[in-house]
Amino acid sequence: MALLFCNASWALDVSLAGVFGGKAVLVIDGGQPRTLRVGATSPEGVKLLSIEGDSAWVDIKGQRARLRIGDNVASSRSSGPPSASVVHLTADGQGHFLSPGSINGVPVTFMVDTGATIIAMDRSTARRAGLDLSKAPQVPVHTAGGIVRSWRVQLASVKLGSVTLSNVEGAVVDAQMPQVLLGMSFLNRMDMERSGQTLTLRQRY
Repeated sequence: MALLFCNASWALDVSLAGVFGGKAVLVIDGGQPRTLRVGATSPEGVKLLSIEGDSAWVDIKGQRARLRIGDNVASSRSSGPPSASVVHLTADGQGHFLSPGSINGVPVTFMVDTGATIIAMDRSTARRAGLDLSKAPQVPVHTAGGIVRSWRVQLASVKLGSVTLSNVEGAVVDAQMPQVLLGMSFLNRMDMERSGQTLTLRQRY
C-alpha cells in the first residue's frame, strides 16, 4: 500500500522494513535502511513519532502517516500546484487499495470499495469518531454473513491524504470490520483513474 501526498515541494518515498526495541527501520527513497529511535529525524527529514506493535507513525516534512511493516508512503511527484487535492494509492498484494485517513479527525484505515454505496464502518470505529446512533435511522444491509443492522449517519469530515470532504454520508454496520470501506459517497466526488497498480483520486468538489 502506498499513499502519495500532493505537495510539489517535497518528494520522499518511505517504507517500514521492521521494528524492534523502540526503533524502526525505514527505507527512504530506496536508499540504505535507516534505524531511528522514537523522536529521531533522518537527514532526509523523516521523523519517527511512535511505534505501535508492528506499525509506526512517521512525519514526513509535516505530513503524518502510519506505516505497517512492508507498507510504503510517498510524496506526490505531481507537477501541479501544491494545493491540488490529489491522492495516489498503490494496490497491495491482494489488489486492495488501503490507506490511512481519518473520520471526524479520528485515525482510521480505509479500503477503497467502489461496490459500496456509502462509507461503511463498524460500531467501535463509530464510537471513536463520536457518532451518536441513538437517533440515526436503521436500515438492513446484506453481508457475506447474512443480513445485519446498520445505521445511516452523516460524517462531518472525511480525510484521505490531501483531500478533506465535509458532510459525507456513511453507515455504521452491526458487525466487525477490519477496515472502513471507502464507498461512493466519497468516491463520487472524485475523478478516479487507474494505471496498473496505481489508483489516482482527484477532488472534483
